[in-house]
Amino acid sequence: MIVTRQTKSGRSPASTAYVSPILDACGFPPHTIRCTRLLALVNTIDPELVAATLGMDPEATMLYVADHLDPGRLPYA
Repeated sequence: MIVTRQTKSGRSPASTAYVSPILDACGFPPHTIRCTRLLALVNTIDPELVAATLGMDPEATMLYVADHLDPGRLPYA
């Protein structure tokens, strides 16, 4: 999480207008980085726990696992 003067006292994320110039050098927009981080969290931790921690709706985190199948979590058949 990026902390700014506006975000330090609340739970809202830093604005795209604030973060975009910082990320311009790497070539990735804030949305891509956020989605990538959420995908990693949801696939390594319980999606419901991630949702509760980040103040999201549990169904919202399920969008990040809908197109990803981790073979390590499947039982051997």
